Amino acid sequence: MTVLAQAAPQSQDVPDAARENLVDLIQRLSEPPEPAPIAMTPQTPGWLVLGGFFLVLVSWLLWRWLDLRRRNAYRRAALAELERAKSDPAQIAEILRRTALAAYPREQVAGLSGSPWLEFLDNCGAGVLFGETVGQELLVAPYRKDAPASVDLFNAAEQWVRKHRVEKGSPSRARFRRRQEAVT
Repeated sequence: MTVLAQAAPQSQDVPDAARENLVDLIQRLSEPPEPAPIAMTPQTPGWLVLGGFFLVLVSWLLWRWLDLRRRNAYRRAALAELERAKSDPAQIAEILRRTALAAYPREQVAGLSGSPWLEFLDNCGAGVLFGETVGQELLVAPYRKDAPASVDLFNAAEQWVRKHRVEKGSPSRARFRRRQEAVT
């Protein structure tokens, strides 16, 4: 132990220049260099493939939404006309007929009248039924003048316009598409 005690200099033996304190040493430190900026572009091709797939997916979804919106334009027009003709059963009957002609082939719809017309509406309406009173009101509406429509007739017509379904392979879809392409 005496050897170590002799080897360590005593504070009295150290010159003044070597007696710097810790604060002076910290102030002499230099700032570290700034790191290189991180690139924000993907570094691997997998991210580019994923980004391309996402872009294609979003484009396809947008195209499908616009196509569906275009195909259902006749529904929106029919609903707007129904709102204007809320209390006129003759206009409601006419709107239903025009909506059916827009959605289904003319050969299937144009010749229907009476109970076959009501059966067609019931079959295509996805649960909307034109029962005894509503159906009879719909059938005699074009021949009556100034007869107010019942709320049931308006509600049934509105639900039918909203819910009727056209089969995927239906010729009316192709006809409707050709008609829209001719317009644009």
